[in-house]
Amino acid sequence: MSLREVFEQNPDRRYIMFGGKGGLGKTTFSAATAYWLAKQGKKVLVFSVDPQASLSDIFKRDIFGKGPVEIMPNLYAQEIDADRRIREYQQEIRQKILDMYGLEEVPEEIENYIQAAAAEPAMEESAIFDEVVDIVVGGKYDYYIYDLVPLGHALYYLSMASVYDEWIDKITALRTEMQEYSQVAAVMQRNKETEEDQILKELQYIKYRINTSSSILTDKLKTAFFFVLVPEEMIILDTQKAAGMFAKFDVPLAGYIVNRVIPPELAQQDIPEYLRNRMEMQRGYLTKIDQTFSGHVLARVPEFESDITGLPMIERMAEAMFGSMGGAQ
Repeated sequence: MSLREVFEQNPDRRYIMFGGKGGLGKTTFSAATAYWLAKQGKKVLVFSVDPQASLSDIFKRDIFGKGPVEIMPNLYAQEIDADRRIREYQQEIRQKILDMYGLEEVPEEIENYIQAAAAEPAMEESAIFDEVVDIVVGGKYDYYIYDLVPLGHALYYLSMASVYDEWIDKITALRTEMQEYSQVAAVMQRNKETEEDQILKELQYIKYRINTSSSILTDKLKTAFFFVLVPEEMIILDTQKAAGMFAKFDVPLAGYIVNRVIPPELAQQDIPEYLRNRMEMQRGYLTKIDQTFSGHVLARVPEFESDITGLPMIERMAEAMFGSMGGAQ
């Protein structure tokens, strides 16, 4: 089955993810897929969850931190600004403290804690995850194309939903138990929500958002995950291991796309011995890829003579992946 047929035969798969090691072409494939779908009249958002995002480079537009930016009719792109999201977190926390406790300003020791928490290494990933939840829960687009971070970080990202969900379940249970102790206060302040009620509602809201997002990520009818690899020994082995790990999170693996294949027709031309040897090496690895991922290799994309930047080159990449710009479902 071809990549195009996978899309045409599964029209309800609206959440598309490309993953793989860094530098293999995930962002390029994400942009090209979004372009191809937009040409079919679908409203598409391609967004990056990689702090070192390069959608701006590919589209030749400054889109970082600007929200969804219209690239062309039906096609929108977004790069998440984690630092801005963290600053928004901080301000939300300050405001909730002021509202909850009736303070005019945040105490210095709490402010110091807020600043310190923002510097935690996991805060950036948390901010990105929360932004992704906002995006997918919004439901404004026909297709959502995720440009995922490299494999190790992607696994962390995909596991965050289950980790957060388990944590919030425990905290919510504790808060529910504590409600009986707050009932006395509630009787005394009938017109005011108790502090515990507010916290419980906040936790339940967070849980709803996380469940909504995580249910999408593991829904085989709505979601498709594609691995990107190149014909090299270590990449094949790493992809094979990663596929097993992703399967443990019930991520719907839809297939594999091989990038940077040297066009075989070059063998008929007068080419340097180095290139001929590279082609022979690739031929062996392509056979191994077909054997390792039997029946699930959906496309072989050729090595291009220049970088994929700008809409004309993105269109060429889309045609290499999907064929002509004919209709999708």
